[in-house]
Amino acid sequence: MEWWLIYLLTGAFVGFFAGLLGIGGGLIIVPALISVFSAQGFPADRIIHMALGTTMATIIFTSAASLRMHHQHGAVNWQIVKNITPGIFLGTFAGAALASSMTGQLLSLIFVIFIFYAATQMLLQFRPSPMFRLPGETGMLFVGSVIGALSSLVAIGGGLLSVPFLTLCKVKLQHAIGTAAAIGFPIAVAGSAGYVVNGYLQPEPLPNYSFGYVYLPALGWLVLASMLTAPLGAKLTHSTKTGILRTIFVVLLYSLGIRMLINLI
Repeated sequence: MEWWLIYLLTGAFVGFFAGLLGIGGGLIIVPALISVFSAQGFPADRIIHMALGTTMATIIFTSAASLRMHHQHGAVNWQIVKNITPGIFLGTFAGAALASSMTGQLLSLIFVIFIFYAATQMLLQFRPSPMFRLPGETGMLFVGSVIGALSSLVAIGGGLLSVPFLTLCKVKLQHAIGTAAAIGFPIAVAGSAGYVVNGYLQPEPLPNYSFGYVYLPALGWLVLASMLTAPLGAKLTHSTKTGILRTIFVVLLYSLGIRMLINLI
């Protein structure tokens, strides 16, 4: 029961900041799950795979809620979603298979690098200048594959990658964010399916209540808590304290990245 309480508190924390800052919680959930799964004695070289798989499954629920909200405000460009989704499915499923073939140490290193990238992007609030037009179907297939593969490797909804891409291609920021939220749903579905399938294919026994690399008790409590606290964070979006809280979140990301890097070394 004490583990479930940690899952609940983690989900509440992540849901609040996701609603407040419009970010996915994967970069926080994965390190938290790594610590908890380690304490529970899960197989050492499969811990990060289970953390990534479980986190991808939580994004199914959070991205669906976010997608619904942005659709109601007319901020989703469904033509872009239609064109990029085949590549998203291909890349995300392939990324999950690639992750399964990696050692836990290599996968952790890739995750740490991405944490530092995400924290720096958030700190600088980087937005590329519009320079290009959206590519055709072949180009969108390629871009979707790249975004899907990287998102699957680090268990994110893709917003940190798709929003800069769409902004670069002259999509208005509001529509870029809304469309990225919609893109996050196929990323989460395909990524979760990939981690489930590859979890069943690997020879090592996994803990009870595991669905491939998705640990169901953690999934349930994380989703429940995050869905309750995300609206609370969203209500404070326009508060004058948002900048302070953003800074705190960035510091937390850097701290988690440094801690994971030290553990790797």
